[in-house]
Amino acid sequence: MTASPDLGTSRTASPELLRSVFRQHAAGVAVITAAGAGPVGFTATSLNSVAAEPPLISFGVGTSSSSWPTVAEADHVGVHILGEDQHELAATFARSGADRFGPSTDWRTGPEGVPLLGGVVAWLVCRVVARIPAGDHRIVIGEVVAGDPARGGRPLVYHQGRFTALRD
Repeated sequence: MTASPDLGTSRTASPELLRSVFRQHAAGVAVITAAGAGPVGFTATSLNSVAAEPPLISFGVGTSSSSWPTVAEADHVGVHILGEDQHELAATFARSGADRFGPSTDWRTGPEGVPLLGGVVAWLVCRVVARIPAGDHRIVIGEVVAGDPARGGRPLVYHQGRFTALRD
């Protein structure tokens, strides 16, 4: 048997350590949208399937994000899985100050008034059931109420600080 390190220490690692380790972790890319005074949205790599019964998802959102005030009050959110050809859409929704719902973005109002993006691999509309404080973020849990696998296809992936595609 090998000795394990003392996991009971209260020392906290730096944010830079977390970022550098997670650059090694490939993640799917999604765009989260919500309706408020106007539509809001942001790119997320923190999307997770939480439970099948009932169908629940989760994602993280920074409380300093321009989308947070609307997401904090929204009853429903849209979850869009991006395809490997949607680098620019991901970048638009990740860029601070971008006109995310401008003329170059294909979108419509969907179920529960949620902004739905066109041309995505798949989408869901979720009823927000919890917002859990987690440092400078909130973990949002949503229950799926509608969705469509849409066009299907290969997903966009985020790895090593950039958007990329899966390789065969």
